[in-house]
Amino acid sequence: MKKIGFLSFGHWSPSAQSGTRSAADALLQSIDLAVAAEDLGADGAYFRVHHFARQLGSPFPLLAAIGAKTQRIEIGTGVIDMRYENPLYMVEDAGAADLIAGGRLQLGISRGSPEQVIDGWRYFGYAPADGETDADMARRHTEVFLEALRGEGFAEPNPQPMFPNPPGLLRPEPFSAGLRDRIWWGAGSNATAVWAAKLGMHLQSSTLKNDETGEPFHIQQAKQIRAYRAAWQEAGHTHEPRVSVSRSIFALVDQRDRNYFGGSGKEGDQLGYIDAQTRAIFGRSYAAEPDALIEQLAQDEAIAEADTLLLTVPNQLGVDYNAHVIESILTHVAPALGWR
Repeated sequence: MKKIGFLSFGHWSPSAQSGTRSAADALLQSIDLAVAAEDLGADGAYFRVHHFARQLGSPFPLLAAIGAKTQRIEIGTGVIDMRYENPLYMVEDAGAADLIAGGRLQLGISRGSPEQVIDGWRYFGYAPADGETDADMARRHTEVFLEALRGEGFAEPNPQPMFPNPPGLLRPEPFSAGLRDRIWWGAGSNATAVWAAKLGMHLQSSTLKNDETGEPFHIQQAKQIRAYRAAWQEAGHTHEPRVSVSRSIFALVDQRDRNYFGGSGKEGDQLGYIDAQTRAIFGRSYAAEPDALIEQLAQDEAIAEADTLLLTVPNQLGVDYNAHVIESILTHVAPALGWR
């Protein structure tokens, strides 16, 4: 059995060819798609966070709205860029959204990816400390965030407060018990996957990672997952680790599918650079008739290693079509692979 959800970047464009032409469209359609996915039996609704872009940038209002509209589905991010975040304010936002959702948040966080503007986090008021890189700053913000999620008081109360305080040191409120065990780290390298395991975070691995061995993408990703699980076991955490991978997968079951994606599933892995120093390998997309798709996916070692699969969806094609994409995988592909 495998949990299957969707991952949306929440793009919008004023183009006449787009079904998502404004920020309001992107947000409201994201809520509608999460509701539809839950009705179809999917397990998760996840959203990418990008700043300074025509995409979803502020996740917590959206997560809270989905939490209020759904009952069962997991609600998450993949990922929040911690270079941009005030960790304590984030604890408050995340706690509120998780309480509204009844404890269903699965928050993916990370250093983030190359952004639309140079050093965009500086415009948000953040800068690395002396001797730090921006990646170091993201990990520092993460460690503060994780510690505050434990719910232990650390702030000295005012002896003459406006409202009565509980005894002892104070913590950010509202506090949502259990959220600390539902934080995921989006790892681009084997080393950061091991670091995440040591801190007790679940692992999100995307459709790209650092090219560390020259092997095919899915093999490198599977090795990353195994290294993560070994580090988790060595750390001695008491809760079970979870691992998600994301993939672009389209079952060609009608003419619309063939028109949109009939020629997009034949390419292999690609190499590129996510910054001047880091060569990355980008995994292939999958688009084929269901029988062929099942054979192709059965060879993907990383999907086999993961307990959660996130289907990246073309959100600008509209809610109805994206619900069809999800339903096609759940109906025509997942059972044959033992995912359902």
